[in-house]
Amino acid sequence: MAVQDITHYTYQNTFSLSVVQFEKACVVNKPEQVDSYTIYWIKEGKGTYHIDFEEYSFDGTIIFFLSPGQVFSVSSEKIKEAYKLSFKRDFYCIQTHDQEISCNGVLFNNVYDMPFVIPKAKDIQRMSLLVEDLIEEFNNTDSGQYDMLQSYLKQFIIHSVRIKKDDFVVKEEAETKLYKDFSVLVEQNFKELHSVSAYAKRLGMSPKSITKHFQKLGTNTPSDFIKNRIILEAKRQLLYTEQSVKEIAFELGFNDPAYFSRFFTKATQQSPLTFKADYKK
Repeated sequence: MAVQDITHYTYQNTFSLSVVQFEKACVVNKPEQVDSYTIYWIKEGKGTYHIDFEEYSFDGTIIFFLSPGQVFSVSSEKIKEAYKLSFKRDFYCIQTHDQEISCNGVLFNNVYDMPFVIPKAKDIQRMSLLVEDLIEEFNNTDSGQYDMLQSYLKQFIIHSVRIKKDDFVVKEEAETKLYKDFSVLVEQNFKELHSVSAYAKRLGMSPKSITKHFQKLGTNTPSDFIKNRIILEAKRQLLYTEQSVKEIAFELGFNDPAYFSRFFTKATQQSPLTFKADYKK
């Protein structure tokens, strides 16, 4: 994807919109770690993306949502029209939003869920208008530009949340709330707390009760949930830092690097060093 094929709009290095309108094959072999909240709207195209080591293929229209720290790469794509919205935490996340549309809501900071939505024709029409409004406002130097840009971004996120809620079966509110509370706690503490009982204590529940809630939702067990988050971070650290396996083990709360290596190998069928070498090939 050549630079000249993309039109960029920016606001104070905290919010940007990139517009791609061409039909061209593009292969990006090197994964990158996202440093901003990012929305990729492939309005028309096809390809295969990798997000946090999971593969997602698409043909048509799709919107991906990535949070800082996630690993993103493209194995193939042929895009006719696409948009990329990227914003820093200070632009949107510092504001008080409804729980579902916040940066800890349905779309972002949720590595445990599908990172995309598929808009329908009526959604595409409305969201296209919002993109047009954004472009117009990026070119506007009048007062209130920040508020207008944030308002249009917020509307785009609201529509995306509605699409996602329409596409997936809504579980019991109490169960989904517990799942979200648990996931937020894990995200904040997985480097220090590795046991279900530690999180259960903070939630004022028993480990058995949390396990039953997860069973009702048909998700992984709480124990696997914690393990998967640790493994994901270990993969990120192995690829995007110069830390040794020993240093990564200590950072992730393991007092014994040998135990960490066994833990990683059991989960991935590869040792940490083998994973790093194979992925970089």
